[in-house]
Amino acid sequence: MSLSQAVRPGAGAPAASVAGVIDAWLGRCIEFVAAVLIVFEVALLFSGVVARYALHHPIVWSDELAGSVFLWLGMLGAVIALRRGEHLAFNALSQRVSPRAQVLFQAVVLAVVFATLCLLLKPAYDYVEDETFAVLPNLGVPSSWRVLGIAVGVVLMLATVLLQAVSRGNFRATASGAAIVLVLGLVLWQLAGPLARIGNLNLFVFFVLIVGAAIVIGVPIGFAFGLATLTYLACTTSTPLSVVVNRLDQGMSQPLLLAIPMFIFLGLLIEVTGFARTIIALLASLMGFVRGGLYYVLLVAMLLVSGISGSKVADMAAVAPGLFPEMRRRGAKDGDLTALLASSAAMADTIPPSIVLITLGSVTGMSIASLFSAGILPALVLTVALGVVTFVRTRDDTPPEDARPDWSKIRKALLPALPAIALPFVIRWAVVEGVATATEVSTIGIVYALVVGILLYRPVQWKRFYPALVETAVLSGAILFVIGTATGMAWSLTQSGFSSQLAKAMTALSGNAAGFLAITIIVFVLLGNILEGIPAILLFAPLLLPVSHAFGINDLHYAMVVVIAMSIGLFAPPFGIGFYAACAIGKVAPDEVIGHMWRYLGALIVGLIAVAAVPWFSTAFIH
Repeated sequence: MSLSQAVRPGAGAPAASVAGVIDAWLGRCIEFVAAVLIVFEVALLFSGVVARYALHHPIVWSDELAGSVFLWLGMLGAVIALRRGEHLAFNALSQRVSPRAQVLFQAVVLAVVFATLCLLLKPAYDYVEDETFAVLPNLGVPSSWRVLGIAVGVVLMLATVLLQAVSRGNFRATASGAAIVLVLGLVLWQLAGPLARIGNLNLFVFFVLIVGAAIVIGVPIGFAFGLATLTYLACTTSTPLSVVVNRLDQGMSQPLLLAIPMFIFLGLLIEVTGFARTIIALLASLMGFVRGGLYYVLLVAMLLVSGISGSKVADMAAVAPGLFPEMRRRGAKDGDLTALLASSAAMADTIPPSIVLITLGSVTGMSIASLFSAGILPALVLTVALGVVTFVRTRDDTPPEDARPDWSKIRKALLPALPAIALPFVIRWAVVEGVATATEVSTIGIVYALVVGILLYRPVQWKRFYPALVETAVLSGAILFVIGTATGMAWSLTQSGFSSQLAKAMTALSGNAAGFLAITIIVFVLLGNILEGIPAILLFAPLLLPVSHAFGINDLHYAMVVVIAMSIGLFAPPFGIGFYAACAIGKVAPDEVIGHMWRYLGALIVGLIAVAAVPWFSTAFIH
């Protein structure tokens, strides 16, 4: 069940009809503004590269302006995703109940989203007021202009929910859903005193029971995280709720995350300009005689592009649009494709220049160059594990029409594909040579794709350009909103003291090095699943690395185990943000993917155990 299913206009109701018209008009306006912001971001970032590298006169205010526009883009994208029902959500249960129960579930979901936004409204306004006293140093304007995007986004999402609730025209179901949420909220408020007195046991109530129940009935993941964090702080602490908006801002405004919409757009542009068509023709001719050949292409492609953008989401967005259409045409199942995409993103988190490794090195004092060298073999071990599963899974597939490679077809496909194949090498060259940052480099790819597409791969499908911009905003907003609310949840867990308590418990339970590594794997898979990757690293790696010294575990070896375990958790259901991001990029419902995920996650776990058991995989290239 998506939110859009809960908002169909009532039959012939005048109010519903008017609300539907207003909702459609408002949606078109927001989509247009979001599309303009994406074009502006591309132009601004690319201009910054040209000014700095070619003209040697950097634009000092470009990063501040890009970051400000990015926050607005993320919130407007979240509004569009809410209107379209494309926020990341788990719908398996809601689709298996009776039609009458589905209507009630939809109403409850609508009410939960509305309640979360209401709880955010006043804190968002307070946060804007607080930021009026801060000034962006290079632009010289109040920071409130930047964070106003959060408040505007919350207001627009509230308007969207109200308009769509009226459009649905089912007053009884809407009232029932609102009543259920209101009663539960009052009960929780009455229990605030006892919950505060039981200490950190209340974390189970808010971050397991409430989050789990909300996700199970189909509440979008970001709103489930946000509701749990807001109610936890309101019921058990004296912390002002504007802190949640601050964490939302910090989570969505990380400079590296700007790579997400840029690479999503680049991935869509690859298909619009004809790059995908020529690359797929070559790959099909190269691997067409192998059963499941394009599955292996997907694995290798993720291995090659990993680390270019610094974001796993951006890596997936760059690869999937080019490969998925052809794989689907050849009979691949949507759920299986998306499961392999998520798993291949998880396997490649140690490939340099990985932002996770950079983060780990910065918070622990470990050599980033050594971490880069240590990460190569573990990634290859996981690739082999996934390759074995792919081989077993596809060996019973229908044999390809060609029994051996057709070299004449390969030569014919190679020449037109060369400019397209050069794209990832151009991007990586720009990063390695310092021409552009990981955030900016996607714009070089976008400009390259446009120029080559116009000159060589004609005709360019310009009518798909605007929809690609809107789709970029939708995917970016859905993903960034989850990251923002997950950052708030991670902050709450940190402030509760849970992280230090966990470190002490792990030390007490570990009998030897093997036991400590086993506990580390379990804990970081769970933390990666709940907290999102980098917050998990920031919270726990500095605490646990000194403990590993007591067991004689090599720092680099332990770092690889931590990063891989965290990454597996990040891409594992039911809470892993990366899993839902892969579903969004693949445009597949999460419940269609879960059944296929377990075989690939099992392979990753086997590979992780091998890396943990054999330190040489992590230290082979270290002198």
